[in-house]
Amino acid sequence: MSSIWNVAMLILALVVVRISHWLYRWSNPKCNGKLPPGAMGFPIIGETIDFLKPCGFNDIPTFVKKRMIRYGLLFRTNIFGSKTVVSADPDVINQIFRQENTSFGLGYPDILVKVFGKDNLFLKEVFIHKYLHKVTMQIIGSEGLKQTMIGNMDKATRDHFRLKASQGSFNVRKEVENLIVAYMTPKLISNLKPETQSKLIDNLNAFNLDWFQSFFSLSSWKALIKVLKSRGEAIQVMKDVLSMRRESREKQEDFLNTLLEELDKESSIFDQGSATNLIFLLAFVAREGTSSCTALAVKFISKDPKVLAELKREHKAIVDNRKDKKAGVSWEEYTHNMTFTNMVNTPSTCIHICVLSMSRFACQTRPLYCFERHCTMLRSKARYTIPAGWIVAVAPSAVHYDPINYENPFEFNPWRWEGKEMTRGSKTFMAFGSGVRLCVGAEFARLQMAIFLL
Repeated sequence: MSSIWNVAMLILALVVVRISHWLYRWSNPKCNGKLPPGAMGFPIIGETIDFLKPCGFNDIPTFVKKRMIRYGLLFRTNIFGSKTVVSADPDVINQIFRQENTSFGLGYPDILVKVFGKDNLFLKEVFIHKYLHKVTMQIIGSEGLKQTMIGNMDKATRDHFRLKASQGSFNVRKEVENLIVAYMTPKLISNLKPETQSKLIDNLNAFNLDWFQSFFSLSSWKALIKVLKSRGEAIQVMKDVLSMRRESREKQEDFLNTLLEELDKESSIFDQGSATNLIFLLAFVAREGTSSCTALAVKFISKDPKVLAELKREHKAIVDNRKDKKAGVSWEEYTHNMTFTNMVNTPSTCIHICVLSMSRFACQTRPLYCFERHCTMLRSKARYTIPAGWIVAVAPSAVHYDPINYENPFEFNPWRWEGKEMTRGSKTFMAFGSGVRLCVGAEFARLQMAIFLL
């Protein structure tokens, strides 16, 4: 009996040692160098629960802020089962962007890849992104907006306002989402039967990231299933139309026609799956980011009479200078006469982006240099190593809210952007990304927000 007891105790001891070793390895990942400080959280789930906790919109995300105070501007963690380094250091972020497609590639947790589809070419190599940038510029780039979109955008916004005027109050974010999907869908795929177009619009509107905010609740999983179903049905509609158009060789003035021409090229990177996924993604990105930023802009303006008065002055001057007072917004008015409007919209675009909005995947083990500092206190320069296979998540909000970069960063002050470049990325301004992956829809978002406010 004692021998059995001894064997049992030995097995138990071995199990304890094995589990302890596994927990140690989880908390202290292997690295051929010095990892950034931080913690890996609980086994398997890491610090995902803490990452998903709600926080105020006009602040650095609580998850990032707490760890910046404790570890500095560069720290390690584990989110959604992915070993991750989060950077709030503008110099480190710049190093990462400059090494795009050599040491770092675009990378996100598996759950987001599954939601957006494995055919999503925006998650591929940089040369593919450049190719996609060229293709999509025909519809949401400056020239496409000037030639074909601005008139439709202005008319759709006016009509939508007239429809909602009798209701008194309405949800700005939701209505802008509906507005954008309604006028973008025919531009992406035109000449649909009314019932088909209605079904497609419903599915596009049903696709959202609301489930992402409380990932571990049962309701969130139900919402995720609904989102995946909506995406599947929308993609199927697009595939059916693409196949029909490809067989009939019918030409239409829409983005699908552009993709059909690309599909026929020998050097094309597209297939049916990636082409339809691109259409779906354009509809989602145009709707999601723009609606949130517009709602934030309206919120800020409603609380600042001085800003509202200056906006009214600028908009009145635009209308007074028109020969036709009932005419819509022109490209010249947008580019030359809406300076303050764009200054008002810029803070909203800075706030909207989240910590995972610009993630990278370490293709090879790389050293990075950063200043060890907490908040505004500079310390000695440190050298850390990011192992190959780790996710590198950029935290732009920490840069935008850094008092070293901007005086009184939490104050809504459109005048801080006077005379500054507000469309391209820099070390201290990443509202639309930076580097070779600068957001293709940046000008689209700025234009829609400007028209909505006018």
